[in-house]
Amino acid sequence: FQGAYHMNQAGIVEIDVHGMNKYQAGVYIDSQIRKAKGSVYRIRVIHGYNRGTELKQFVRKTYGKNHPRVLRVEQGLNPGESDLERVLKEGRRFGRPHR
Repeated sequence: FQGAYHMNQAGIVEIDVHGMNKYQAGVYIDSQIRKAKGSVYRIRVIHGYNRGTELKQFVRKTYGKNHPRVLRVEQGLNPGESDLERVLKEGRRFGRPHR
């Protein structure tokens, strides 16, 4: 599988997970969160909605609560998108205190 990556605006990255299953989407999203530079404050996940809401629900459940690098998940302007806000929490890397 191949996800699309695009730096839309300063601080916003768009990734496309259309056609992926939940496992593939999770691996790809996690890799993009790890790669996100300090200037990235939002990752827009384009998951689609015409073929069901499985990926949308997966993104919101997995990254909406208790993910160490995502403050919150918001509905995008398009129903086929979800925005992961404040991807790099200040002073933290994957749940461990910054030293």
